[in-house]
Amino acid sequence: MEIPYTELSGDALRGVIEEFISREGTDYGHQEFGLDKKIAAVMRQLQAREIILTFDAETESCNLLRVK
Repeated sequence: MEIPYTELSGDALRGVIEEFISREGTDYGHQEFGLDKKIAAVMRQLQAREIILTFDAETESCNLLRVK
């Protein structure tokens, strides 16, 4: 089920984003980006609805999914 990312506290959203970033791998081209820049990039994608926040009631977990 999709949930508005604005419904999470700042700390909770940051935790979901950090977990998402850690699963995305480390290929950032010729340049490495710090964690804060990666978090800002994910926030921009959330605001642009390029990715959405979902909640799975069965596993009681949140996830970020890329919109196709």
